[in-house]
Amino acid sequence: MQTQLAEFISHTPRGKEADAILRSCVHCGFCTATCPTYQLLGDEDDGPRGRIYLIKAVLEGNPATAETQLHLDRCLTCRACETTCPSGVNYHRLLDIGRGEVDRQVSRPLFERGLRWLLLAIMPQRRVFSPLMKVGQWLRPLLPHVLKEKIPVRARQRRALPTRRHTRRMLLLEGCVQPAMAPNINCATARVLDRLGITIERTPGAGCCGALRQHLDAQEAARDDMRRNIDAWWPALQAGAEAVVINASGCAPQVKEYAALLADDGDYAQKAARISSSTFDIAEILAREEQALHDRLRETGSAVAGRRLAFHSPCTLQHAQGITGVVERLLVAAGCELVPVNDAHLCCGSAGTYSIFQPVLSQRLRKNKVAALNAGGPQMIATANIGCLSHLQPAAPVPVKHWIEIIDEALGE
Repeated sequence: MQTQLAEFISHTPRGKEADAILRSCVHCGFCTATCPTYQLLGDEDDGPRGRIYLIKAVLEGNPATAETQLHLDRCLTCRACETTCPSGVNYHRLLDIGRGEVDRQVSRPLFERGLRWLLLAIMPQRRVFSPLMKVGQWLRPLLPHVLKEKIPVRARQRRALPTRRHTRRMLLLEGCVQPAMAPNINCATARVLDRLGITIERTPGAGCCGALRQHLDAQEAARDDMRRNIDAWWPALQAGAEAVVINASGCAPQVKEYAALLADDGDYAQKAARISSSTFDIAEILAREEQALHDRLRETGSAVAGRRLAFHSPCTLQHAQGITGVVERLLVAAGCELVPVNDAHLCCGSAGTYSIFQPVLSQRLRKNKVAALNAGGPQMIATANIGCLSHLQPAAPVPVKHWIEIIDEALGE
């Protein structure tokens, strides 16, 4: 693709990055075949190739419009197009740059600006979000359906956290919304790793990974989130902690990109690179410890043997991180029977705050995904991200759990 970026951006780091990404696109259109919004709407501008042309036009100096903003907003950032692309176009980074420039030119309606501000003020702040979620859970029976769907039923008592200390230590990103919405996920992660001789160490200073702010064009605030986490994790890594473990697949890609996102920060670039190279999804950790896990399952027997599961692989697991088949293999090793799922590459419609800002498209995608997951008659749906879990559960006819909870259950007490 030939480019001629406008003077206002051409010589900036963002402009140079965008120019390189644009020039890597060969217009082939393979990406449209796996784009969820193109599949629903059939509009070129609601597919990756069309959005790339819209961004290119803005970066070359053409004025952005509300329609441009709408087409970019409709993108789920699922990155299925990146998996399909034969040229390796780094589409999600181009989208971040394009959205930022469009938002600088096109003012959003007052209500939408207020809602974005509210989400940015509440969701990344665990100390704010958690008590508000508890209030919402108490009031849930009185709430209208649209709000009730966003608030999960209060979790049952969590199983005990491990108290043993092991020589091997890892850090866990606890997340900003997950502890309030599904507290057992972190507990299950700690219990599984404890059985494999690994202690999870808490780092209270760490918080939101930065993805929420990054995707809502609050990119400087997102960089602050990254720096805070680096400061929280750095002493433990220097003292011998092996890794940063992440069990929310929506957070892992963000932390793995700290090196790229802070490459121009002289104070943090080197530390960010160390953090990124030390960060692993829990699926990657268990894949490395697979033999030990198999040994434990043989010793204890599996409490979930024969359970029929449908696995929903979040976009952030299969497309952003490129982790495919690993969770499925671990669940089968635990004795589960996996049912086939059609169009497993397509997004469920959660996509962070997408279900809030694009409810119609989000619900259409969810309806399709639930139908595909339920077609094989599973007893339960497993997934790997709190966003997908909370989005699917209100519409699913069977329970939805994080897959690490199923492994925890398989290992018993």
